[in-house]
Amino acid sequence: MTAQPAEQSGWRMPPMDGYTVDDLLTLPDLPPHTELIDGSLVLVRPQRYFHFATIDLLVAGLRSTVPSSLKVAREMTVVLDRRNGPEPDISVIKAAARKGPDQTYFEGKDVVLAVEVISPESEARDRLTKTHKYAAAGIQYYWLVEMTEPDQYPAVEIFELSENTGTYQSIGTHRDRVKVDKPYPIDIDLTAIDNL
Repeated sequence: MTAQPAEQSGWRMPPMDGYTVDDLLTLPDLPPHTELIDGSLVLVRPQRYFHFATIDLLVAGLRSTVPSSLKVAREMTVVLDRRNGPEPDISVIKAAARKGPDQTYFEGKDVVLAVEVISPESEARDRLTKTHKYAAAGIQYYWLVEMTEPDQYPAVEIFELSENTGTYQSIGTHRDRVKVDKPYPIDIDLTAIDNL
């Protein structure tokens, strides 16, 4: 079977210099959760149960103690620069960054914490590419979440942006429970995923 040219298959050819955030936000009929990384559109595979259950668990936990100066959002594009618009699984943003129900993205400067739940197809992007890009954008905290064996609970590795190096430093991996004071007091029972 021969692939059809992009124009015949309904997809347009990428621009010579790659896509921009404006393209990401305005192209019609993009699949849900499409991201823009270095000018390339990244299409996301269907989620596994662990992925969305973990997002639900973390969102509920983050919202239970979030101060009024912050908001917790899930699966929203974060514009880092002209050629990068990733979609963290969860973002904790400054409350003033929320503009209303028709909003489709946040600016990187307004994100305090980005959370990515690792899927097999996204592991390299989450561990390498996004770690670098979120740090370069000045996002103070980054959580990488993966499934542990054999209990299949989430394990949360927490990173904090170093003022000296401008890169993330791991400040620990949490299993069974996330209990931290930054960016605000958070206490989440990770074993509660059994109830979802």
